Amino acid sequence: MRLDKFIAACTNFSRSQAKKIISQGDVSVDGVIKKDPSIKITNQDEVFLQGGRIQLTGARYIMLHKPAETVCTSINDDSRSVMNLLGVDKPEDLHIAGRLDIDTTGLVLITDDGVWSHKVTSPKKKCSKRYRVGLADVVQEADVVQFKQGVQLKDEAQLTRPAELEILSSNEVLLTIHEGKYHQVKRMFASLSNRVISLHREQVGFIQLDSGLAAGEWRYLTELEISSVT
Repeated sequence: MRLDKFIAACTNFSRSQAKKIISQGDVSVDGVIKKDPSIKITNQDEVFLQGGRIQLTGARYIMLHKPAETVCTSINDDSRSVMNLLGVDKPEDLHIAGRLDIDTTGLVLITDDGVWSHKVTSPKKKCSKRYRVGLADVVQEADVVQFKQGVQLKDEAQLTRPAELEILSSNEVLLTIHEGKYHQVKRMFASLSNRVISLHREQVGFIQLDSGLAAGEWRYLTELEISSVT
């Protein structure tokens, strides 16, 4: 990594500000002052900025309980963005691994690890997502079989992948899907002439929404939760 990029990644300075600081002789690498912002830095190098050592932080993995009427966007200057709920440094480096609609609540995963988030969102990985769904009309036992066989969505050539539907009451179900098509849950029930009136994501893969998190609250994932995504 270039020295100027390293400094920008470790601090709140921009790349241009980092270049100016380097040219002023305020940066040393392994005890030697460096004024060339293009030199390469490795993990073994010790970098000091104005006498204090700076280091890259590890990748961040966050669980957030999304409230209704918030949007899953990485644009943190949008007042409705879930990113504004996070009290972390450099939130602009984070992105959402699997977005939810504005009216959908529940588990949102946020990270700056692109490889990890790809494992969550890639259709090839078939990462499961479980939702608690409230419905306008009574759910039928035949729907359980239909969802297991796959549902024909409007304007789709193929059936959805088999999904698990558990009936909790006449108008509430748990639905586990293994893909992430656009508005998939709502479209699946629409294909059966039913309408989703509430939607809450409880689980992604083996990661379950922490019951201790109120809407709008968040926490870092545990090592076990992080490693469960393969």
